[in-house]
Amino acid sequence: MSPDFTPWLSTAGGALIGASASAMLLLEGRVAGISGIVGGLFTPKAGDIGWRLAFVAGLVLAGIGGMVLAPQSLAVEVHRAPWMLVVAGLLVGVGTRLGNGCTSGHGVCGLSRMSPRSLASVVTFMAVGAAVAVAVGQLTGGAS
Repeated sequence: MSPDFTPWLSTAGGALIGASASAMLLLEGRVAGISGIVGGLFTPKAGDIGWRLAFVAGLVLAGIGGMVLAPQSLAVEVHRAPWMLVVAGLLVGVGTRLGNGCTSGHGVCGLSRMSPRSLASVVTFMAVGAAVAVAVGQLTGGAS
């Protein structure tokens, strides 16, 4: 079995994400979709900035905490040219806008609310993501 296979840590992480998304929906009436939260910072409404900044700050601080406490858990080896990563990021951003949400909004929050739109979005982005990963791998000669 691969040393990268961590079912208990993955289950715990998933449970924390689910609990956080549920708490936000139950306590604040808001969906924990990252793209919508960040997007709201660029189109601010009165009284709507503080919680968004706190949410994004929590994401950043959790990442920094992870780097400090367990840097090996965040070690990633990237086998793509930097320009490919930039293009991929831009395409994800465009897809997020076209789909009216991201993986956290549709995949975590939307599916748990049995949203047909979220199901269609998740099926679409998973299928397109898999197809693009295979195509890029074939066109660039594998992982290197």
